Amino acid sequence: MPKTAMIRARTEASLKKEAECIFKELGISSTEAINLFYSQVALCKGLPFEVKIPNKTTLETFKKTDRGEDLTHFANIDDLLKDIEKSQ
Repeated sequence: MPKTAMIRARTEASLKKEAECIFKELGISSTEAINLFYSQVALCKGLPFEVKIPNKTTLETFKKTDRGEDLTHFANIDDLLKDIEKSQ
C-alpha cells in the first residue's frame, strides 16, 4: 500500500534530538518509528503503553528521590538481593 498520508507535529527541539539519537541506535528512522507507533496503536486499539496520573504517594517518592532523600545504596547486586530477601 503506498504511503501518501502526511503527519505534521511540533515538539521541543531537545526531545526530538534525544529521540532521534535513540532511533539511530535502533537503526530506524523517525518515519519508521512513527509508523511503528501508529501500527501498535492500531493493533492495541489504544496507546501501546499505560498512561495514568501517579498517585500522591508515588509523586512524593519522585520528589524525595529528585532531592536525593530516602535513597538506599548497595555496593553490589548481592547486597541488594540479600536486602530484598530480608524484607520478604
